[in-house]
Amino acid sequence: MAMLCFGVYFADGQVKILFDATKAETAGNADWIIDADAFNLGYNNGTATIGGNDANAQATATPLQTNITSSTAETFWKGGLSYWAIDCVKKGYQVETLPYNGVISYGNVSNPQDLTHYNIFVVDEPNILFTSSEKIALINFVQNGGSLFIIGNHSQSDRNNDGYDSPGIWNDLFTNNGIISNPFGISFDLTKFSAYSSNISTYANDSLLHGSYGNVSQVAWNSGTTMTINPSINSSVKAAVYKSGTSNIGNTKVMVAYARYGLGKVVAFGDSSPFDDGTGDTNDQLYDGYIADANGNHQKLIMNATQWLATNASILPEQIDFSCFRNGRSVNINWVIATEINTFCFNVQKSYNGTVFFDFNIIKATGKLKYSCIDKLQQENNNVYYRLKTVEKDGSIQYSKIVRLGANNYSSSKLYPNPAKEFIHFLGNDITSVKIRNCLGNIVLSTSIIENNKINISGLQNGLYFIETCDKSGNVITEKMMKQ
Repeated sequence: MAMLCFGVYFADGQVKILFDATKAETAGNADWIIDADAFNLGYNNGTATIGGNDANAQATATPLQTNITSSTAETFWKGGLSYWAIDCVKKGYQVETLPYNGVISYGNVSNPQDLTHYNIFVVDEPNILFTSSEKIALINFVQNGGSLFIIGNHSQSDRNNDGYDSPGIWNDLFTNNGIISNPFGISFDLTKFSAYSSNISTYANDSLLHGSYGNVSQVAWNSGTTMTINPSINSSVKAAVYKSGTSNIGNTKVMVAYARYGLGKVVAFGDSSPFDDGTGDTNDQLYDGYIADANGNHQKLIMNATQWLATNASILPEQIDFSCFRNGRSVNINWVIATEINTFCFNVQKSYNGTVFFDFNIIKATGKLKYSCIDKLQQENNNVYYRLKTVEKDGSIQYSKIVRLGANNYSSSKLYPNPAKEFIHFLGNDITSVKIRNCLGNIVLSTSIIENNKINISGLQNGLYFIETCDKSGNVITEKMMKQ
């Protein structure tokens, strides 16, 4: 199994969204891209090749998105998702396309469109199975702070005639990824129906239904499907919209679902029609679901969902520090906050596998900025993970970094600064050896010579690394580091 790459790094802080076009998203009458200048793709045994009349999306949409203003029309680009993409640019996000011959990877420094460079990866109605390496990349991307926009369609919607349709392709990713079964707690039902629904979830502060783009009251499926959610597998998974005539508090007949996994997030839709803006490839049958259908609710729902995914939940913006120190079965947990103007409470969460967390202490925000608590473990030699869940007064939620304490680890952090350029400095004077691994797990630097509590990393390429430090007691701590 590939080693995980812990984190997604953005040098300029701008939200970056990558729209996939590698999974036959333009086969048949589909046109799930933001822009195309060429219409020369065909599908031979399900695989895209030059020699046809389907849209061939390029990596960079033209005209350039820097020319988009608040009054730019969605016809500025030619693609079935152009309206959505232009709305994203107007929000301040950067959008790109992964072309039909691009590579879905995570931690591949030689791939200029590696997922580590993006906040959100959008896959609208895939019609080609994800490969084993792509599945690992997608799960690791979300696990370590990325957001995945999952868009399906009805059963028997195989547009490139390779024997697979989007519900089956998504379910294959969920259950056959080589890492964890059904990590998001979502599975697509193999159904087909067309209907309006105003059966909205009852969550009062739901970010998808009541976000900054407006309150959502209705959706319309045009040959879509539903999903089943499983909170017993992923406790964070929720339904936002249900099929009409069913319960709006259950786990079945779900039309829109969302969840957190690790440090990342996912949103799932059971139909691609709401995203179609009615423009794009003139060889296709076009349908306006983004604005014209459901009384404009689709635009609100999709942009609310995009904004929720774009909000990085991995590091709390106003958080200065979150640290844990272990002494036997006692763990001291401390955090410092820069501001608490809108903060309601802090939920200190614990996990034994780094994925499924539960609250063990809830502390009301009082404005004192510095907080601490103690956790008593049942066994001294257990691995344990901690994170801080901050709940704002409007119901929005943010998460801190995850701190892992091994069976004998007494400190949660050993190195600084991070990101680093030339040197890594180590806390204390008990470090006896250091190993640095790249995202593939290969050792790129190993040394037991640590002068003045620092080592030189200027020879490493820029990117994500894992730093393994061993102290005099034999304790090993692994931390992520970004080399700039």
